[in-house]
Amino acid sequence: MIYSMTGYASATRELVAASGTGGASVSVELRTVNSRFLDLNFRMPEDVRVIEPTLREMLMTKLSRGKVDIRINIQRSEQAANAGALNRDALEQLAVLERAVLEAFPESGRLRTGEILRWPGVLAESGVAPEVLRDAVLGCGKQAIADLIEVRGREGAQLANMLLANVAEMEAIVTKITPLVPDLIVKHQQKIVERLQEALGIAAPDAANGGNGSGNIGNVSREEVAERIRQEVTMYGIRIDIAEELSRLTAHLNETRHVIEKGGRVGKRLDFMMQELNREANTLGSKAAAKELADASMTLKLLIEQMREQVQNLE
Repeated sequence: MIYSMTGYASATRELVAASGTGGASVSVELRTVNSRFLDLNFRMPEDVRVIEPTLREMLMTKLSRGKVDIRINIQRSEQAANAGALNRDALEQLAVLERAVLEAFPESGRLRTGEILRWPGVLAESGVAPEVLRDAVLGCGKQAIADLIEVRGREGAQLANMLLANVAEMEAIVTKITPLVPDLIVKHQQKIVERLQEALGIAAPDAANGGNGSGNIGNVSREEVAERIRQEVTMYGIRIDIAEELSRLTAHLNETRHVIEKGGRVGKRLDFMMQELNREANTLGSKAAAKELADASMTLKLLIEQMREQVQNLE
């Protein structure tokens, strides 16, 4: 498959404290956009920051390019939010017990602050255990990554279809203009010959003027002028011959189709192919000796630009 670099996925889990009171809701969101490299940005609470390296490794294993924003949210229930608060009822009961002990044993010392805080029930239960919270975040992260890859795969498949459609259209253009090239070159060369003959005054002898029969124009013979015209037209025909460009275009299109159909991480390879295709289309346009070729070059460049924009989104 071909994967897009843009996508969104999220996963959520509800947790209940072992004591049955309190709990938390854990969510992991992943947002990705295109980038030349893999760029991971984390936003997470400090109490689960310890698992960032594990999440980073999970993402690097599955993704190769793209800017990824990872947002982790932990929403604690009201009971859990009060974790660590003093239990007033427990404190009052403890105070009653202490007074009773002091009445029975006046010599005994009063409870210290640390002893009071460690007394069972004085501090509210801490809700979800830290290790349970971290495991939940990792579980959500794993699910979100799997969903993200699926989303990127679906979008990548759509982009691949669009790219293949453009390749097919470009192949049709090359197939259409290739047989026209020889005739177009010949017709254009003939126009050049006629213009040069007219400019040099060596068109067919004017019977009305009788001609001088010498076969010379000034100090240059008619044969020498004709040979010079032939050389100029031949050289011009070589300059406007686009057979080599059409051949390279065909080869590049074949390779582009092969890369897309093979799939995998093709973004950088296809970006290079777009540069090569654009180079040949530009050369074709600069050599265009007829309107049909100029139009073909313009259409090819438009299709290549469409492909280039979409290739930037591929992993």
